[in-house]
Amino acid sequence: MTVRQLSVNELQNKINQKENIFLLDVREPSEFQYAHIENSTLIPLNQIPNRLAELNIDREIVVICHHGMRSQQAANYLIQSGFKNITNLTGGIDAWSCICDNSIRRY
Repeated sequence: MTVRQLSVNELQNKINQKENIFLLDVREPSEFQYAHIENSTLIPLNQIPNRLAELNIDREIVVICHHGMRSQQAANYLIQSGFKNITNLTGGIDAWSCICDNSIRRY
């Protein structure tokens, strides 16, 4: 199973429509503190294996990082761990800042 890619515009639509999605940010705490999408949850990439129990296997999870590379790794891991409804945010928080919410600082 391959990880679905989600554009920032598609994510914005899901948020606006109040879809029941879980925003999983896999960056480091300092990055998250600097810039993040509202209502996202931080679990750094290297902590994912030990924190799987915190994730709802039945809920759609959108994985987020800076540009989409770490989130792709995390999404692949989640799929391999039995999660089915996983999407990777294409372009990450950087694309979100540029296209959807320019109040979020870029780095």
